[in-house]
Amino acid sequence: MTSPNIAGLTVQDLSVRYGRVQAVSGVSFSVADGASLGIIGANGAGKSSTLKAIFRLVDSTATSMHFNGTSLQATQPHHVVSLGMSYVPEGRRVFAGLTVRKNLMLGAYRSNWRHLGDRIERVYELFPALKRFDSALAGALSGGQQQMLAIGRALLSEPKLLVLDEPSMGLAPVLIDDIATTLRRLRSQGVSMLLVEQNAKLTFGLTDRCIVLENGRVVKEGPSSVLRADPAVRQIYLGL
Repeated sequence: MTSPNIAGLTVQDLSVRYGRVQAVSGVSFSVADGASLGIIGANGAGKSSTLKAIFRLVDSTATSMHFNGTSLQATQPHHVVSLGMSYVPEGRRVFAGLTVRKNLMLGAYRSNWRHLGDRIERVYELFPALKRFDSALAGALSGGQQQMLAIGRALLSEPKLLVLDEPSMGLAPVLIDDIATTLRRLRSQGVSMLLVEQNAKLTFGLTDRCIVLENGRVVKEGPSSVLRADPAVRQIYLGL
């Protein structure tokens, strides 16, 4: 396992249990600075629980979990974002009763508010559709626009690592393509990425490496290009 002192995220032997249910069991992976990792698997495979454990949102055990050398196990949940990680949760979780701009501003609550307007404008450059709804309530946006808003809000803290949970869920194919284009642009700008998805095709196209979870355990891992060509992966996750 890679040393926890490397730049990036390292997770070793992570386990999550809900009562008698073992949701995650002995999962290990790393996301080096500037790299991208995908986690694919069916519903209930332990993907979301893994992300929640990293952000200290569920109880977990691990041999180690570090981000840029800092122990996540010793970090309070409300301080994790300050380390340089941002989380786009499953289901978007925007604040429906607040405007688009105020939702974005909340993404900067743990960071320096200097040049906040410039950071919001950069989000609007990534997602031009949001700028038209700057003063509109987030609850009035379409599902795709809310997903854009959730990603934009996460970017307001200027993260070194962007963590996304099922960003394509419930979106039409054309909107998935739009989201994918934006994520590729962020990758080209050096933003590291940890992506959880059921959409394996999307994941393979956006990441350097992938792990496959089944029943809370890693059953396959390797370069995304290699896993995409794996016959078992193609049959189960790509329908080929």
